[in-house]
Amino acid sequence: MSMQQIIEKVRTFDGVLVVEPAPGSGLPELAWGDAFFYCAPDGRMPANVQPYGTIVTKDYPDDTASKLGAGRWRVNVHVGRTTFVELTGEEPRRLSRSRDFAAVDVVMPHPVYGELGWVAVVNPGAATLELVVRLLTEAHAAARARFERRRT
Repeated sequence: MSMQQIIEKVRTFDGVLVVEPAPGSGLPELAWGDAFFYCAPDGRMPANVQPYGTIVTKDYPDDTASKLGAGRWRVNVHVGRTTFVELTGEEPRRLSRSRDFAAVDVVMPHPVYGELGWVAVVNPGAATLELVVRLLTEAHAAARARFERRRT
């Protein structure tokens, strides 16, 4: 499954907003080519809410460990503590293992936001693709529940 196929799968989630910055979008040039996933049933990007998932296609100034670009991209998903521990074997706020954040098709803590409960996969493939889609589905459901609580 390609990056675009994952984006199209996420587009099928109820109440999702997929933001894909591009020239003319008014969003920062640094983010062009990336994708950000929100629960936004009204179709408007929520203020003061982080996306529950992203796909990035290049290194950012403070995030270079995955060596992205030139066909390398990374899916990032915010997961709950229990899922994080199941996937990584560590508590989000107590990360101590050395990792190769550039490894392909491996679930690991996000190189920058792992301590906040984010996991990442560079170029998901046979070993992780099904899991990545499940994690995005679960993250969307959690974001939807938070959205509904805020509305009441």
